[in-house]
Amino acid sequence: MTVSATASSDGFLYDRVSQHLLELVAAGTLKPGDRAPSLRGLSRQLNVSISTVSQAYNRLQDMGVLRVKPQSGYYVDGSIAATSAQAVQRRTSVSRQPRKVRFGELFEEIFSVANDPSVVPFGAAVPAVELMPVKGMVRATQRALTRRPEQAVNYCFPPGDVELRREIARRYVPLGVAVDPDNVIITSGCSEALALSLQTVTRRGDIVAVESPTYFSVLRLIERMGLLAVEIDSDPQTGICLDALQTAIDTMEIKAVVGVLNFSNPLGSVMPDSHKERLVAMLEQAGIPLIEDDIYGDLHFGEQRPAIAKRYERKGQVLTCASFSKTVAPGYRIGWVIADRYRDELIEWKQATSSAMCSLPQAAMAEYLRSGEYERHLVRLRNAYRSQVEKMRFMLGRVMPPTTRITNPQGGFVLWLELPRGVDAIELMHRALQEHISLTPGMLFSATRKFRNFIRINCGHPWSSRIEDAVERLGVLTHELLSAG
Repeated sequence: MTVSATASSDGFLYDRVSQHLLELVAAGTLKPGDRAPSLRGLSRQLNVSISTVSQAYNRLQDMGVLRVKPQSGYYVDGSIAATSAQAVQRRTSVSRQPRKVRFGELFEEIFSVANDPSVVPFGAAVPAVELMPVKGMVRATQRALTRRPEQAVNYCFPPGDVELRREIARRYVPLGVAVDPDNVIITSGCSEALALSLQTVTRRGDIVAVESPTYFSVLRLIERMGLLAVEIDSDPQTGICLDALQTAIDTMEIKAVVGVLNFSNPLGSVMPDSHKERLVAMLEQAGIPLIEDDIYGDLHFGEQRPAIAKRYERKGQVLTCASFSKTVAPGYRIGWVIADRYRDELIEWKQATSSAMCSLPQAAMAEYLRSGEYERHLVRLRNAYRSQVEKMRFMLGRVMPPTTRITNPQGGFVLWLELPRGVDAIELMHRALQEHISLTPGMLFSATRKFRNFIRINCGHPWSSRIEDAVERLGVLTHELLSAG
């Protein structure tokens, strides 16, 4: 790995050096107790100054990843080993029968504090506004008003602004997917895209297969639409277990499958391309549509964006849903679904439920995409999310009980924690809220109310002393609950 001076435009050089060390620790190349490379040696290896390496080491020392021994050097802190190195265990089962989804007021509790500035935002998966390209979107909005003033204030009926749909279609070319702009339907965020897709391919009482754990808003949609959910356990690295899904297909009349194949929420798993191809072939053979939620696809930490399932379809049965809510402008509520064979029926549902969409945000987003700013912004955003996830993961590894397991996602900005048995995540949530700290209990991610000792942590906000103090306090609260149990 070489870190050159040109990289500074995408983040401070010492951030890149820190990233290099964190990758070595995460991969096990540097183990707890090992001596870190010398300042001089690493500066030569990465082609940066000794002072840059020193800054990076000081930062890692603050995070608890390194500790210094006088007149000896820096060493990997042994206290992080028991927790951060343990991955969430793999599960490969399928629930015995489909379930109705029922939840009380937990949803409302999570979102009611999402915009409360007095609460540390570890709960809802909401990115920090300061990471969004606010000035760029203001400029794009002004250009849209100048170029298309009448269209910007007129009705915009489904399928949506044609220029925006063309820009979205162009973004799939590098992924090897030819998308007809006529098949791109603009929606109010990814949630509406998922809802419209479910309404199109299912009817009340139908069975829908979902990942386990799965994003709780999908479960809420299933609940409100009178559908049944069958949970298919997922691997923390590779996603939904295809053998278990095949068993469910063979034994139940499944009408649709919903999945986040790239950086799933909450696991952060990425389904390998070969698995995606097998999944699509399996579902096409059974005549079952796949609703693919790709909202986190652009937020990869590696060099290459993962493929989407639609790349492997032959029969047009994959509905790909996404939005710009996690990357550009949550408040603009711009999502979409690539509907293909389901296009006409999905548009009918869209017209029946919300008729027209806001015109100006669509025109502004088209301008922003056309300008080329989006790609440059994504580089900065991915670096920020990666840094925040890693800092959070290592600090949680220090403060949580030793048997805690933490995922190690390669994209997105959430972490999934398996706490020691005996720690009730609901009780932890309530105690944390009393101290103005939000989090999401794991039970929300299961129709069968599993994951009672799991929590999801949002890492979408820049690191600060306030966040660090909240993580410390969360560790104290967890230890207290474990002792009380």
